[in-house]
Amino acid sequence: MDEQASAPATGTLRRSISLGQLIFFGLVFIGPAAAVGIFGTLDAKTSGAVATVYIIATLVMGFTALSYMRMSREIPRAGAVFAYAGAGIGPRAGYVSGWMILLDYLLIPSVAYMFTGIALNSLFPAIPIWAFVAVAVVATTALNLAGVQLASKVITGVVLLEVLILLVVLVCGAWVLATHGATRPWLSPFTGIGDFSTTAVLAAVSIAVLSFLGFDALATFAEEAKGGARMVGRATMLCLVIAGVLFVAQSYVGALLSPTTPAELAANPGLEGAAYYNAVATGIGPWLHWLLALSKAAGAAFAAMVGQGAGSRIIMDMARERRLPGSLAKVSVRTGVPVRSILLTASGNIVVALWAATRGDGLDILSSAVNVGALSAFIMLHASVIGYFLIKKLAPGPGNWFLHGVVPAIGAALLVVVLASATPLALGVGLGWFVLGLVVAALMYRRRTGVETVA
Repeated sequence: MDEQASAPATGTLRRSISLGQLIFFGLVFIGPAAAVGIFGTLDAKTSGAVATVYIIATLVMGFTALSYMRMSREIPRAGAVFAYAGAGIGPRAGYVSGWMILLDYLLIPSVAYMFTGIALNSLFPAIPIWAFVAVAVVATTALNLAGVQLASKVITGVVLLEVLILLVVLVCGAWVLATHGATRPWLSPFTGIGDFSTTAVLAAVSIAVLSFLGFDALATFAEEAKGGARMVGRATMLCLVIAGVLFVAQSYVGALLSPTTPAELAANPGLEGAAYYNAVATGIGPWLHWLLALSKAAGAAFAAMVGQGAGSRIIMDMARERRLPGSLAKVSVRTGVPVRSILLTASGNIVVALWAATRGDGLDILSSAVNVGALSAFIMLHASVIGYFLIKKLAPGPGNWFLHGVVPAIGAALLVVVLASATPLALGVGLGWFVLGLVVAALMYRRRTGVETVA
């Protein structure tokens, strides 16, 4: 084997992230107000049953969070699900899992940058969405390249601001509802308006999962966490629980304040992106619309930054294992971050985001397609728990069979149901990405075998 090809990359990731910083990283990536951006889309697809969508999505993702906790303790590597599936199932499964989750980290930051553009465009309509998107990508990529300590300081302030403004929205919204009444039936955020459609709600869950994606990104910082793998697991679960409560609350209040019916949103997809902002502006006041839009713009941009950083670390770990070009594994000695992987991820983010920003249905397309990669990788994650603990480690005892067999099996089954409910477009994008991954794997295999033959 060529020694140069397998040599360690220059520099290593530094253990410099505390529990508090991890939680803030997770919350900013998830976004305390993440439900705001896709509220209109979910409202239209479920005839108003948005709160129910988030309750189900929280439960579904809870099983996935448990599997992340278990595997991150055993295999604290930056590659996260790539490393977990490789250890629990095998190298090929590891590659497929890592490749599919990369679709997640390509599209999620792009969606978040779109949220930033939409929020600012709602305040400054003369400036196109794509211009705000471009500025956000450049600024946040620069922060990622500067290192995690500077980024974490900025992120802490952004999270606190976003949570504070969201609480103002919820308190003011509750006061308006108590004094002036609701625009819809009080239980409609749970039951919908008209006939309740289980199929529609499950299809919407596959989109709502987008709001939660971020807790899984914490596992990619396992090699940089001061307290080790257990701290990563605790931060993962805390982020999920906090986010679930906030999403149900904000979607409930927003639905009852909304002046636009779900049917009107379904008939006019262009109104979906700004639906929550319009509900706040008409129900509470334009001043709060401004505050919410500005905080959401900042929060979404920095959520994209964390997603970009997480994706770069998975690329780095796959490159260390020679599943991607080795140059992508290099870590800057000065800043302690994988510079080339960050730049590659940022390039993909800006191309996808700018493409979506030029289309009226760009947000709908991205939000529908974004979760297929993540859901596929999460199913492999659950399988890796079963394979690692019950087959490779042969963990004895009924408790282990329940925690490492029944729980991940239920989690995988729920995700299969959600994935099957995704739109044909989303499934097509996922299939296309999978095929591209097979092509990349074949090229990398030919390259490795060629190098070994020469050596």
